[in-house]
Amino acid sequence: MSKKIQEKAKTNSKETPSSKIDMVFEKQNYMLTGLAFAVVVLGFLLMWGGKEDIYSFRRITLAPIVVIAGFLIGVFAIMYKPKNTNGAD
Repeated sequence: MSKKIQEKAKTNSKETPSSKIDMVFEKQNYMLTGLAFAVVVLGFLLMWGGKEDIYSFRRITLAPIVVIAGFLIGVFAIMYKPKNTNGAD
């Protein structure tokens, strides 16, 4: 290899310290995912309990609705694409 090619290969392989890592999701996606996880956990906590009143409204109706809402929030968090505020695409 000639010296020019070696020098060019070295300069191309160096990363600049200010290079930005592209993330798959934005901050809003991670916040929505955390919210979804918290809602699902809340739904399971509503289902949890001892032997008292196993057929209560809270366990049979409310808790499954809360868990499904948490899963829907999770799907939305994955699909959500924040608007680009800097004008570049």
